[in-house]
Amino acid sequence: MKIDKLHISYLNETLVDISFEINKSLALVGQSGSGKSLSLKALLGMLPDSMTLDLDIQAPFELENGKTIAFVPQNPFTALSPLTKVKKQFFASDEKMQELFEQVGLDFELCERFPPELSGGQLQRVIIAMALSSEPKLLLLDEPTTALDPKNRDMIIKLLKDLQDKMGFKMLFVTHDMKSASDLCQDICVIKDGKMVEQGSLDKVLSQPKEEYTQVLISSNFSNREFRI
Repeated sequence: MKIDKLHISYLNETLVDISFEINKSLALVGQSGSGKSLSLKALLGMLPDSMTLDLDIQAPFELENGKTIAFVPQNPFTALSPLTKVKKQFFASDEKMQELFEQVGLDFELCERFPPELSGGQLQRVIIAMALSSEPKLLLLDEPTTALDPKNRDMIIKLLKDLQDKMGFKMLFVTHDMKSASDLCQDICVIKDGKMVEQGSLDKVLSQPKEEYTQVLISSNFSNREFRI
């Protein structure tokens, strides 16, 4: 699918003006404030009314949030109500829920627990199972490994790749973490101040970055990030 135009403006000021193609898995990479999260919200139909969106898409399916598009948020610890059992927040039949839990490697009995009783890795797998319940064509990921420790980060990355191979959905992975991007995606689009500065196959961009901005992202040190287990 091709995003021929994604233009977001506010009071006649352009905030984002990019285009890109999602062949299988694309990393949309940039520092905080680069416009990547706004782009994600635009595709989800979640921009505030004060902003204007001009979107031109070529895709073999209609973009419908909750149907053909699914979303995995950044922080699994805040994605669900802590006072409601997982089962009550999962809008699917018990049979479908059990099937999805098996696909993401979770014991079905966990659906009877409250979210705070689950680990970060378990919670993120629950969120992924929920996202896949509609059998989406496009999965949007908003830095889904940022709140996880390295072990769970690697597990979630592997899980997403395995699920994509089985289910055939496309992925748009929004992140500032080049390590996670390189582990998950085939292609990359680097944005700065709402503009695309570099794009191509991820291996080529990582090995031969043309822009200084991309070089800074690649060399950034993420070892000081806080993780929750």
